[in-house]
Amino acid sequence: MKVMLCLPPGGYFAERWSQGSFMPSLGVLYLAAVLEQQKIDVEVVPADVLRMTWDELGRKFETDKPDIIGITTTTENRFQSFRLAQVAKRARPQAFVVVGGPHFTGTARDTLSHLPYIDGVVSGEGEVTIVELAQALQARDSLRKVDGLSFYEDGQIIENTPRQRIPDLNMLPLPARHLIPYDKYNFKLDVPGKGLQPAANIMTSRGCPFHCTFCATPNNWGRRVRGLSPENVLKEVEYVIEHYGAKVIWFYDDTFNYNPKRTTEICDMIIERKLDIKWYCELRVDLMTKELTEKMAQAGMFYAGFGIESGNHRVAQEIVKKVATLDQARQFINWALECGVTPNPFFMFSHPTETWAEAQETMAIIEEMKDRCDISVAIAHVYPGTELERRAREEGKIPADFSWTNPNDHRVVLLPAAQGHVPLYMDKLTWWQISELMFHFAGAKKKFSLLRKIPTVIQNIKSFADFQRYAIMFVAMLTFKLKKMLK
Repeated sequence: MKVMLCLPPGGYFAERWSQGSFMPSLGVLYLAAVLEQQKIDVEVVPADVLRMTWDELGRKFETDKPDIIGITTTTENRFQSFRLAQVAKRARPQAFVVVGGPHFTGTARDTLSHLPYIDGVVSGEGEVTIVELAQALQARDSLRKVDGLSFYEDGQIIENTPRQRIPDLNMLPLPARHLIPYDKYNFKLDVPGKGLQPAANIMTSRGCPFHCTFCATPNNWGRRVRGLSPENVLKEVEYVIEHYGAKVIWFYDDTFNYNPKRTTEICDMIIERKLDIKWYCELRVDLMTKELTEKMAQAGMFYAGFGIESGNHRVAQEIVKKVATLDQARQFINWALECGVTPNPFFMFSHPTETWAEAQETMAIIEEMKDRCDISVAIAHVYPGTELERRAREEGKIPADFSWTNPNDHRVVLLPAAQGHVPLYMDKLTWWQISELMFHFAGAKKKFSLLRKIPTVIQNIKSFADFQRYAIMFVAMLTFKLKKMLK
């Protein structure tokens, strides 16, 4: 039994990695690790890093003859993954082509209904499912026994019992980084005073207990947070330092400080072992204290991301359902700056019921913080399985017959060139207002260049509505620039 785990040529479409730096897919590497543990032949094919073409991938499938071809899928990169599945099935019809990843919470039936070249869909955590799938296929056993799998049988879609989440992450082996050409990833992060440094990504926990309406994490990983022990966190940190020369760690947890006592223990161990490492994490400001901030900074935290989402109290507390307050965010920013840590607050526009006046409050907070923080802004995206998706469907913003497999559904609002191929949620704000807000933010960051996006914009114009949206954005940009010149 040979399993081939693949990333498509376009990778994850994360713009920050478009300049020759790539972040390894930990999900794929965990799957590879558990397959190796069970003595199942596995190969990882990161087509993005290897710069492989579709033809080259097809020839590899024909030559290597894998029995299972697994493809990782996010909502942003799903059409690349779907195309890779089609290439795989055409080149190697005998293989079981299976897709998995965060996109498939609630979309398995939709996927199988529209894409006949996909044999199976894994929903939820895939480590146990991929092993059981390989064992069942090898033994020619019924696939109905494989929890977490949806598949075709006798022309019908079978959706098996959902997979129970792994209760103890400490049972998992380290991600199989040795199966990828790590040096080709050129994964580096910019550390103030040191420049670009070799980096590694580590996920120390899964799950999030909070209730942000736009976030898919609780559906994918659960609301009960499961974390590696501090000892195993340090084991992996020391491993990537020793084997991959890591000088920077990106802790890829949704909420690194979900348990402040655990966070303190991790920091104490880094300090006691005198590890020369810098790191980034995302955290909740309402769980932070000045003492914990100082401890994390002493242990190497140099950059910290956290959600504010909206500067308006009603939107933040009633719509986004954030627990943290603006005052708590301001307090953490003060503590972080005192410790030499760069705060990275996240904001979002176009929440449900958000008015222009409320959006302006958010913009005012951005203006207040822009010289002290590295700010990130996005338009609200609709991801499958989220509360925001359910609301969008109830309101008709996502049509009842909408399929996540259709790349050209003009009934939903998309902005692929800037925001990824994910429907945007639009309610009270007009497209002109959204454009004005985004350019206002871009002006505050002083890092925006429309010219480099023009080729991508042209490629993504599929309808007159697309043309209208980009035209409005262009006029909004010119208007914004003109106002700045006349000040």
